Amino acid sequence: MNLQKISITAFSSISPLGNTAEEVWKKYLDNQHCFTKQILDQQETSVASLSVESGQMVAEVRESDIKYKFLDSSVLFALTASRKAVEKAGWNKEAIFGINIGSSRGATDLFEKHYKEYLDTGKAQTLASPTTTLGNISSWIAHDLQNAGPEISHSITCSTALHALLNGVAWLRSGMADKFLVGGSEAPLTDFTIAQMRALKIYSRIDQNEEAWPNLAFDFEKTQNTMILGEGAAVCCLEAGEKENAIAYVTGVGYATEILEHNISISAEADCFQKSMKMALQHTSPEEIDVIVMHAPGTIKGDLTELRAIEKVFGSGIPLLTTNKWKIGHTFGASGILSLELALLMMQHNTFINVPFAKVQKQTKPLKKIMINAVGFGGNAVSILIEKA
Repeated sequence: MNLQKISITAFSSISPLGNTAEEVWKKYLDNQHCFTKQILDQQETSVASLSVESGQMVAEVRESDIKYKFLDSSVLFALTASRKAVEKAGWNKEAIFGINIGSSRGATDLFEKHYKEYLDTGKAQTLASPTTTLGNISSWIAHDLQNAGPEISHSITCSTALHALLNGVAWLRSGMADKFLVGGSEAPLTDFTIAQMRALKIYSRIDQNEEAWPNLAFDFEKTQNTMILGEGAAVCCLEAGEKENAIAYVTGVGYATEILEHNISISAEADCFQKSMKMALQHTSPEEIDVIVMHAPGTIKGDLTELRAIEKVFGSGIPLLTTNKWKIGHTFGASGILSLELALLMMQHNTFINVPFAKVQKQTKPLKKIMINAVGFGGNAVSILIEKA
């Protein structure tokens, strides 16, 4: 599949790292994690939440339209990021563009509240259904931006945002659209969501008051699972062909799904990642890849199987490797697009970001081509290759 170059003409995010590119990059340079503690699932829990300033931005979006009062945070995060991205790209109200913003869990906070109220009173709120459907993220963004193009929502667990990017690329290459807004949003810091991760025995039990690094994503010798959840959203503006205002190009995409042994299984050498990376590299030599931003969620098996897949595909010529989940936790459906943000910033500043507790990797050449990986429950892997504009 010979991929036409797709331009990334704007990017915007709101996450524990901040809400501007300058703020996010400064955070990546400081070597400190973004975890704090909240009482969730009836106990003190490490999480990565938005800053007070970012929370105020979301509150302002909520207050900007009376209809937004009852929306879930996952929708509001996406609205906040989307407004800024479209403005950066110069897409005015006449611009027709597609929208594909996904979420792994959707309006989980609202869903929990509405269901509790139903159990307590035996009655459901009037807006319980429309505000908790997964499709309401893209729909509300289309409403907010007064857009006339196609709108798509989906959940493909933790690879949701990169699947949105895949969809955007497919629409642009087909000629059915020439602009697409893609990304992911997640607001998973709720009692039931945390309880589910604890039930899977993958949530970190490391006390951040006692240890410097409660999430050991990228530590391939850890003896316990250390995943921590974070919240946030990120989107990018895609346009067909090479554009003068491109900040990077998407030059390769790959995807694959594994045959599962059980609901959350992944093979010892992550066959799905091997296939997705090879597909993304169809027209690029592995030696040309400067960095891989790994999915690496902080679980024993998740981190190690991805590393084994990279070793299989790249052999002795493994690129620089990094991840951001030691710092901002796992943002589920938004995680892949936040990894893309790290890739774009490293490329822009020509500076590789090491994981502080891992062996230092030295950058020896300019960062021109970076691969981003994501995989979710169900073995749905995506690999995206971007190139410096």
